[in-house]
Amino acid sequence: MGRPGSGSARAIALVGAAGAGKTTLMEAMLFAAGAVPRQGEVGSTSVGDASPEARARGQSVEFNVAGFEFMGDRYGLIDCPGSPEFAGCEDYVLPAVDLAIVVADPNPTRAALLQPIFKELEQRRIPHAVFVNKIDQARGGLDELLAAMAPASANRLVARQIPLVEKEQVTGFVDLALERAFVYRPGQPSRQVDLAGDVAALEADARFHMLEQLADFDDELMEQLLSDLDPSRDAVFADLVADLAQGLITPVFFGSALNGFGVRRLLKALRHETPDVMAARARMGLDGPCAYVFRTSYAGQAGKLAYARVMQGEMGDGAELTFGDGGKARAGGLTVFTTASGRKTDRAREGEIVAIGKLDAASAGAVLSLDGQPRSWAEAASPPPALYAMSISAKDRKDDVRLSAALLKLAEEDPALAIGQDPETHETILAGRGEAHLHVVIDRLKRRFNVEAATARPKVSYQESVRKPVTQRGRHKKQTGGHGQFGDVVLEIRPRPRGEGFAFSQKITGGVVPKQWIPSVEQGVRDAMERGALGFPVTDVEVVLVDGSYHSVDSSEMSFRAAGRLAMSEGLRAGTPYLLEPVEKIVIRAPQASTSKITQAVSARRGQILGFHPREGWAGWDEIEVCLPRAERQDLIVELRGLTQGLGEFTAQFDHMAELPGRLAEQVTKSEPAGA
Repeated sequence: MGRPGSGSARAIALVGAAGAGKTTLMEAMLFAAGAVPRQGEVGSTSVGDASPEARARGQSVEFNVAGFEFMGDRYGLIDCPGSPEFAGCEDYVLPAVDLAIVVADPNPTRAALLQPIFKELEQRRIPHAVFVNKIDQARGGLDELLAAMAPASANRLVARQIPLVEKEQVTGFVDLALERAFVYRPGQPSRQVDLAGDVAALEADARFHMLEQLADFDDELMEQLLSDLDPSRDAVFADLVADLAQGLITPVFFGSALNGFGVRRLLKALRHETPDVMAARARMGLDGPCAYVFRTSYAGQAGKLAYARVMQGEMGDGAELTFGDGGKARAGGLTVFTTASGRKTDRAREGEIVAIGKLDAASAGAVLSLDGQPRSWAEAASPPPALYAMSISAKDRKDDVRLSAALLKLAEEDPALAIGQDPETHETILAGRGEAHLHVVIDRLKRRFNVEAATARPKVSYQESVRKPVTQRGRHKKQTGGHGQFGDVVLEIRPRPRGEGFAFSQKITGGVVPKQWIPSVEQGVRDAMERGALGFPVTDVEVVLVDGSYHSVDSSEMSFRAAGRLAMSEGLRAGTPYLLEPVEKIVIRAPQASTSKITQAVSARRGQILGFHPREGWAGWDEIEVCLPRAERQDLIVELRGLTQGLGEFTAQFDHMAELPGRLAEQVTKSEPAGA
């Protein structure tokens, strides 16, 4: 249960909303543990957020890994991005950690931002604690913040400390488990002071409330409280450790990472209360010596790196590794994160985080067995849905191949990145979690792979159909010396109900079009449908071949294909063509307070509200179902996040084609058509 001095290293994830101070807390923990000589400044000198993309944006755009030793125990830290645009890596990181620290803002109005984070941790059964950062900037009391946070957490929030306040400023804290008071000292360990007067009374009330919360899971403790008996300190700590490990409680600490306030006390709590790696192994269904890969990265000449945690046993440099499918590879160089920046080693021990070199076959979610027995993770993660897309191409055509190779490598590193080819517009589509996410990818293409990319809004795959039936003759006649070309067909072209697609049949009598050339007529019709009268693919039409004529010498497959194409092209122009646009079924998930604003925003985008209802299992959230034209979805996530403090998300899937209104149709046909 995470006893001090245990043999395995512990892995801690720092999670929370953007701007809460996760990277600053990592810097503070490294400094407090003596892993760095001074605390770095985020955005310039920090260990974390060191990439140019992160520093240019002033926020984490990928997770940071570091490690330290504290009082004889080894820890690996994984600082996860807070922005929902860069949170895709957490699906693979979180399962393998022993504990997650949720870094929270002291402002009660931002407490709702924690709900998706708590949900993720609760669903994955990962023990977690809260560190309320920037406590020196707090304007409300801790009770107000806890009350605001409570609806977001299914676990019981248990305050482990109460603040010492002087002239409306938090100057220290009382540890309720230790029953000791401390005052902050910038850059130094807190100084213990006496518990006296009003502070002692406040501590007694807060401690009793904490014990009441613990007693809900411990009958013996409940009996002691009812009998006015004071439980032993060891018994209280035993309950805190057990309840945290079982996911019954979420302890809450506070401090200021920037000033180092409360950081050493947090480290001491982690030392005593963080579960051992065996709990993470059991949660993942892993048994036997192995390591779990939670990220891959291409590191220039060093090749492909696999970031992994050794879940059981030890991994030596050059060790033979067995994948889940039985494939084998050798560890080509090991870097362990037992220091702020990692160090080369010949052996990674149980629980440690390690970067394994030249492991080309590895991917996030892979299990590397150390004894030759194939293993796999019981609950493979699925990538988060793409919410924003752009078309991408190389600025210089000679870089097309290099661009494709670079994008594939970046997609391997980032599970939230999707790359595909639109079969209708023939564009390469880059999709991800948001606009900033994709701009980071473009920056990385240039910096790491020396490929400059051009991007644009993806074309919409419009289609067209006809309003009225027409009968159209198509005659192809050409004489060039020797055998000529002759094909003659009459087609009936009729609209079909929406969504029924294309149908071809024939009612030829008397052999006016020989049977062997009827398939060529159909192919000619299909050729013409690839680009209709308005410039877009044609759908929802029925074509019947009803008449025609042929020449015994000059007719051929090519002649009748040309005749069919000619008749269909002229018939489509005569059939009063109109445009169709794809409409998607979208399910938006967001806090209820934003529902009315979201429905207004959807209506302004020509969307149809189908209905909304409470989101199952999410207190205070709604699911809103809408039909929305695909042309209106491009920057929906940008507006949605602006309306929901960054919390709103959606899923989308094609639903049907609908007629595009006249003015909009005119605008589309005047611009370059898709598939042109």
